[in-house]
Amino acid sequence: MSADDLRRAVAGIAASDRLLVALDFDGTLAPLENEPMDARMLPQARAAVDALVAAPRTFVALVSGRSLSDLRVIAEHGDDSPLILAGSHGAEFWVPGEGAITHEDDPGDAALRDQLRAHAEDETAILPGVWIEPKRFGFGVHTRRATPADANEANRLVDALVAAEAPNWRRRTGHNIVEYAFRHEGKDSAVAELRARTDASAVLFAGDDVTDEDALRSLRPGDLGVHVGAGDTAAGVSVPDIPAMAELLRVIADDRSSARE
Repeated sequence: MSADDLRRAVAGIAASDRLLVALDFDGTLAPLENEPMDARMLPQARAAVDALVAAPRTFVALVSGRSLSDLRVIAEHGDDSPLILAGSHGAEFWVPGEGAITHEDDPGDAALRDQLRAHAEDETAILPGVWIEPKRFGFGVHTRRATPADANEANRLVDALVAAEAPNWRRRTGHNIVEYAFRHEGKDSAVAELRARTDASAVLFAGDDVTDEDALRSLRPGDLGVHVGAGDTAAGVSVPDIPAMAELLRVIADDRSSARE
């Protein structure tokens, strides 16, 4: 997509009075990594995010399935950061000037989480390349480094385990991961809460994965959804990769900053 095409695609959203830019992290700003905690924004993505933060009447949020504590690490997010964070698919937030905002865990849910996580680790221990990621509200089954056969077996075993012990938990699929959680928030509810918190007149949401489609489908007329990569999507605009996503964000930042001048 040329620079002129990008400007036409984002013209409406760039002209919004109060704009919320809500961005998935992994696969949208940062490449997917075999070691999930190694993920970092590409330099051009970081520069585009910084430019948006500096633009007038523009609020930038990272919306991720990662726990809030892990998201802060990979986003290199300090206590003085102007970025809003929504972790655990919107069950945890970090707001500038307020800090971490989250709901209290029920002790019974936390105990079941720990029990199920331990059972999942035991069930999949013999499958090379399978890793169980602890999450505040559940856990994830990572299979990026496993063979297709071992990945399928891991997911089958853990699906059966959760169905037997926690049938009401929410199940989400992503790139080489299946996540289970006792909280039912999604990126759609995260965007709704961020919209209300910022009093945004329009929202841009961008993501690359299946879990991002909930948020993309929840957008209103006047909003803009962006999908990174190939595949079917509810987004109005698709870009091929992270550098192209960064360029789209930079165009919006430039337009909003030049409008101030």
